[in-house]
Amino acid sequence: MSCMSQILDELQRRIQASGKSRYALSKETGIEESALSRFMAGTRGLSIDSIEKLAKALGCEIIIRKRKKRGRKV
Repeated sequence: MSCMSQILDELQRRIQASGKSRYALSKETGIEESALSRFMAGTRGLSIDSIEKLAKALGCEIIIRKRKKRGRKV
């Protein structure tokens, strides 16, 4: 699973858990309600800008770190 798909999946879970309507999130973030509907249905993704706006509206912070390399056993 890619880093972006993990972020989008978590964002969908946070939206559902928030109890906020798509209408309320649309008004708060400026993202069109139809775009939020398509995102929640899994038919469309979101821009980085939209992801940041949603995270802020949900009280979340997105942090991406480089994965630590695992040592090889020989």
